[in-house]
Amino acid sequence: SITKERTEVVLQGTSSLDPKDPAAVWEEYDFKCKPGDLKRRPCFITPYHYRLDWLMWFAAFQTYEQNEWIIHLAGKLLAQDEQTLSLMATNPFAGREPP
Repeated sequence: SITKERTEVVLQGTSSLDPKDPAAVWEEYDFKCKPGDLKRRPCFITPYHYRLDWLMWFAAFQTYEQNEWIIHLAGKLLAQDEQTLSLMATNPFAGREPP
């Protein structure tokens, strides 16, 4: 155990025209091995790590200014970049307009 609390970065998008609307529905991008749903079985790939998932774990301990790559990742997700989406377990906007 490294920490007693589990801090996590969660990436979400919405199809709402007004993201500030309280009725906007936000959908989460799932990662292949990053902790998320507590009911999901853990991903075991020892001794390897999915690099993006591993970086997300460390990003949770710092600010986005210390991890500028997160801004670029979010931009690629907004643009529905296929290579970036291939790093994710799910794309909640597959077959739909980008968030």
